[in-house]
Amino acid sequence: MLEKSREEEVISLCRSLIQAKSYSGEENLVAEKLYEFFKENGFDQITVDKYGNIIGRIKGKFPGKKIVFDGHMDTVPVGNEADWSYPPFGAEIHDGKIYGRGTSDMKGAVAAMACAAANYAKDCNKEFAGEIHVAGVVYEECFEGVAARSISETVKPDYVIIGEASNLNLKIGQRGRAEIKLETFGVPAHSANPEKGVNAVYKMLRVIDAVRQLEPTGHPVLGKGILELTDIKSSPYPGASVVPEYCAATYDRRLLVGETKESVLKPIEELLAKLMKEDPRLKARVSYAVGKEKCYTKEDIQGERFFPGWLFDREDPFIAAVEKELVDMGFTPEITQYNFCTNGSHYAGEAGIKTMGMGPSPESLAHTINEYIEIEQLTKVTEAYYGIMKALLV
Repeated sequence: MLEKSREEEVISLCRSLIQAKSYSGEENLVAEKLYEFFKENGFDQITVDKYGNIIGRIKGKFPGKKIVFDGHMDTVPVGNEADWSYPPFGAEIHDGKIYGRGTSDMKGAVAAMACAAANYAKDCNKEFAGEIHVAGVVYEECFEGVAARSISETVKPDYVIIGEASNLNLKIGQRGRAEIKLETFGVPAHSANPEKGVNAVYKMLRVIDAVRQLEPTGHPVLGKGILELTDIKSSPYPGASVVPEYCAATYDRRLLVGETKESVLKPIEELLAKLMKEDPRLKARVSYAVGKEKCYTKEDIQGERFFPGWLFDREDPFIAAVEKELVDMGFTPEITQYNFCTNGSHYAGEAGIKTMGMGPSPESLAHTINEYIEIEQLTKVTEAYYGIMKALLV
């Protein structure tokens, strides 16, 4: 159990991070508060990269493994503030809970990681083997894993701990996510004479119907590789008296372990080739959506929206070591998988780094109106991160 002064410290840091509004691309105020904390608490090095990711490093006195504690600094927007019972950036405490945007997703975890690292280093006078890196990451809500590539390139970690909400359970995998773009190309014409054109929307409707017949991939643990239509747009828009010459449909594809960019698109490409052979007036293509945003550092961040899935064996020694330490401390973590995408898509899915997740709060609190974190969960996860350091820095 945290002593009173350390409990107050993590609560104070968590509240200050919540009060610093930090939508994606506007994380600078949170980065500044983390910089201050790292500097005041004896971190050996503080790095801010071109995207605005901030990394606080504590180096042990002996050579050993490197751990990254990954927590994203950005949040989704609040929406209508009038719908909130308490100010979304007020970080008010009511009935043992801190309320505000980002409390559970995931400024509580970021505060706990920073405090746990400082506590651990102080308690052992840095007499441990290895390095602890606490990373505040930008743009996770838009690009799971893209900004994280810079973290792993800088640190080259042996282990990564993702702080996404898990209700203090251990997460050893997740389905990934891809955003797939289907396009059809028609011929414009006046809608009074539609036979002179080719309606791209009608062609898209045929493609959509055919895509629905594709059999999803499956995995015994992660489930189905769902492919779900999420939006459809035509051009020109508005299209008064014009046969649309272009149509784009977006699909959300949940990715399983081992699926690649090529393997995911292949059945759709084959389907389109078949449909275009049957209908010479159908022109279609498929690709991954590409996102591009501006960071608070003024640097562009961009990438294809393909974020791989990952899964480790629960008997893997690093997972077993963490589980044992936590159980010895009195925790009772279940070992499961995340239901959503995280920065683990890069660390584990792309880079093959040993990764697990643990965070405060149930997953269901993320992105909600009246988002909150229970103070008990906040203090407990601070203890748990301390235990993870003990387990892996040997």
